[in-house]
Amino acid sequence: MTQNELKDVLALATIAVERPLTSDELEMLNTGNFGLDRTLGLRYVEVGPERVISELRVTAKHLQPAGLVNGGVYCAIAESTASTAGIIFGRGKPVVGVNNNTDFISSVRDGVIRAEATAIQKGGRTQVWQVLCTHNGELVARTTLRTMVLG
Repeated sequence: MTQNELKDVLALATIAVERPLTSDELEMLNTGNFGLDRTLGLRYVEVGPERVISELRVTAKHLQPAGLVNGGVYCAIAESTASTAGIIFGRGKPVVGVNNNTDFISSVRDGVIRAEATAIQKGGRTQVWQVLCTHNGELVARTTLRTMVLG
């Protein structure tokens, strides 16, 4: 990610503090995806001051040998989605995960996994987020993520 791309993403975070991003702004955010988000194919579908929602279309690269989505995928989706929410709450300051506790409730083989991050506690130095992952409207994983605000 270039410095200009990073500035664009942080500018979107400051907008999302005040209001949900528009579809054009979401497209800009998704186009700027980098790192694990890009590798996984994670896309943000709602980003705003109250919650962040992402979606992942399951492909063969997300599956374990038994043909089910690997548990680490849920952990990664939750961490990325809640970290994006944390950056918004922190007004563009980066956050890092310090604890990720994910419960696997039901297995998924295909389709779309939807993750919704909402705040449990928004502190100045640490934050706690709940992330619910669903598939066809059914809960498949639940994460509690603690983040630390940097800077």
